[in-house]
Amino acid sequence: MRFSPSFLDEIRARLPLSSIVGRRVTWDRRKTQAVKGDFWACCPFHGEKSPSFHADDRKGRYHCFGCGESGDHFTFLTKIEGLSFPEAVERLAGEAGLPMPARDARAEEEDKKRASLHEVMELACRYFEEGLQSRDGAQARGYLNGRALGPDIQRRFRLGYARSSRNALKEYLAAKGVPHEDMVATGLLISGEDIPVSYDRFRDRVMFPITDFRGRIVAFGGRALSPDVPAKYLNSPETVLFKKGDLLYNGFEARKAVQAAGTLIVVEGYVDVIAMVTGGFPHTVAPLGTALTEHQLDLLWRLTPEPILCFDGDKAGLRAAYRAVDLALPALKPGKTVRFALLPEGQDPDDLIRQSGREAMGQIIAASRPMVEMIWTRETEGGVFETPERRAALEARLRDIARTVGEETVRRYYEQALSERVRDFFGGGAQGRQGGQRRMERRFGGRQQADRPDAPRYVPTYRTQSTQVSSKLQQTKIRPAAGPRETVLVMTMVNHPALIADHFDALAEIELTNHELDSLRAQILEIAADEPHIDVDALRYRLVGANFGDLVDRLNLQIKLARNWQASADASEQDALDGWLQALTLHRKARTLHKELKDAEAALASDPSDANLAHLVDIQNQLANSDGTEALIEGFGATSGRRLRTM
Repeated sequence: MRFSPSFLDEIRARLPLSSIVGRRVTWDRRKTQAVKGDFWACCPFHGEKSPSFHADDRKGRYHCFGCGESGDHFTFLTKIEGLSFPEAVERLAGEAGLPMPARDARAEEEDKKRASLHEVMELACRYFEEGLQSRDGAQARGYLNGRALGPDIQRRFRLGYARSSRNALKEYLAAKGVPHEDMVATGLLISGEDIPVSYDRFRDRVMFPITDFRGRIVAFGGRALSPDVPAKYLNSPETVLFKKGDLLYNGFEARKAVQAAGTLIVVEGYVDVIAMVTGGFPHTVAPLGTALTEHQLDLLWRLTPEPILCFDGDKAGLRAAYRAVDLALPALKPGKTVRFALLPEGQDPDDLIRQSGREAMGQIIAASRPMVEMIWTRETEGGVFETPERRAALEARLRDIARTVGEETVRRYYEQALSERVRDFFGGGAQGRQGGQRRMERRFGGRQQADRPDAPRYVPTYRTQSTQVSSKLQQTKIRPAAGPRETVLVMTMVNHPALIADHFDALAEIELTNHELDSLRAQILEIAADEPHIDVDALRYRLVGANFGDLVDRLNLQIKLARNWQASADASEQDALDGWLQALTLHRKARTLHKELKDAEAALASDPSDANLAHLVDIQNQLANSDGTEALIEGFGATSGRRLRTM
């Protein structure tokens, strides 16, 4: 009996390979990474002492690097238990809850028909490729070259050109013996009862072939060259070969690159994919002319547990990102989520890589944000929460959002994470609310304009702009705002390098949570080790030479807006030192409290007693009270001509 590929694929999708193979082997705990779908064991086909047998749940394949045995679910059962292929299919179909298909001569005939349609699509692709290199394709080649898609890239991605004639492809295929009904069935022709003579669907367009996950061409995407055409991009219609919600552009090639990269990147368009792949990110795909679908999300998770969705940083890109959040929330599972990479406003991946290079794109990907942060940004961006009612409404919205998560454990952690953000945002009591307001002002560069001057307003970090941009690469970085106390600890040393020699070890041992500050601190230490008595101008000169000039400008602006004057160059050395030692003491205390908080949460989870709850609340209150308050120092500010308590 012949089984359709779709039936076999459905079995593979419902049954992880590890669940089949795991009955016959013991997985090696040291090498196995179940969350990523990688499983290792000693081979069941030959005797060995160290595990060289690998099963990959994402690809549904196993391979032994010792004896060379390889295969899928069905191959494993036929080899290990001696079943015939139909017997293996029948057993696994039962486990997957799928009824066995009755033998259907008509279905088998349809399979043969689909095979012939794949041949038609291959012929069409060759025709489009030839068209691109012909005299008629000069404008199309000019367009592609203008997008940095030269001849090598054109050949690699099999790009083509559909001539402007209404019948050019139709006549070409007819000359090759292709029946008219096959041209219609593949979506290459437009026909219908109200259309007397069918004609080519794609005309005067740059053509992008679309493959299935087996590498076979199943559809095309066409980009119009004329500005007068209503549809800038036109895709093949859905056919027996092509279901656009079930495929991803570059999915076949990206699947090969996922394991080495450790993740999968999703962008919005064909040219973006090509720019990413040629720029060094072969693990990149795109939806096919639609927003991401549930089935496409499931496809992504089969390949990697945390795909990265990359969107333009403009309003349309954010709307698309938020739609993806709503799509993914109900489907989240332990270890299965999505991250978000937001590009600078006005740039797409193709623009960014061409203008600033691979490193800039790498920075964007490395700065990808978890979904919980995207939810928080969406619900608080530009919001004014000066009344209890508005705060309660925000909390209720976040609670409702968390409840849309389908899986119980993940839902509980989302409720906890969003609740913690609300608590941190508003604090507890009047003093906590004021401290929360001060934290928000300092974190996002000063007091924001709102309906009332004391109203907390959330400003997303990806919109923070530098006052001066020293290079194209600096323009592309997503810059999470540094905490005020950490900024004081680093910028005091930038503006008062005479203090570094006496406090070198203390500066080196500070636990910094902000990546940019950590990198700046490392550079300062390296320079100070080379020149122990360097002055402020010389240090600044060397930091600019190491591409830290823009960061220093931003941080100096931040301490000015937050009125942390003791870290500025205008403060006296004594006030700078007093403020630095003060900030260091409180920073260490806060880090200790954060660790104690985690221990207290774990203790309460294992033993929900009143004593453990009281201990947890006490630590939370200490954290709320310590953040944004500093010790009073006798005479602080006098040597700088001021007497102020800040930070």
